[in-house]
Amino acid sequence: MTETLTHTAAPSLTDPRVLRGIELAWREADLLDRKEYEAWNALYAEDGHYVIPIDPDTTDFDNTLNMVYDDARMRGMRVTRMTEGYAIAAVDSATTARTVSRFLPVEVSDAEVVLRASQVLVAYKRGRHDLWAGDVEYRIRLGATAAEDLIVRKVVRLVDSEAAVPAAGFLL
Repeated sequence: MTETLTHTAAPSLTDPRVLRGIELAWREADLLDRKEYEAWNALYAEDGHYVIPIDPDTTDFDNTLNMVYDDARMRGMRVTRMTEGYAIAAVDSATTARTVSRFLPVEVSDAEVVLRASQVLVAYKRGRHDLWAGDVEYRIRLGATAAEDLIVRKVVRLVDSEAAVPAAGFLL
């Protein structure tokens, strides 16, 4: 059974399925801050997508311009650039600290959890701090155990997505 929750429904953050989704989002954030990109990529389902749209309202990622729209192949290529050889993204990458919070369950079933959250990321590079903030939607496929849960889709909607955004050198 899938429960689509509304603003009037009291979302239960104590639901074990919701807690598993939140824990996966936190684990992902920790891996990214520690630059463990291969382990990060392993959190995604083979059919999973990592998306950073430009249009803050779009839901049609296939037919709109995105800053990032990575399927498994593109995520793998991105991880390779971040971890191997001489790539400016890897050699001169920022140190990051992110907070993912304000979780709200949107849909909950025994197979899948959809969460909305807020992310604030501070990046430090070359003596300068940059702030990146946005709303995040996680679609998480629940496995038989929490260790088998996978991200099916992560959409990061930056608060300034329609403005000029500098090259990051890290993953959101």
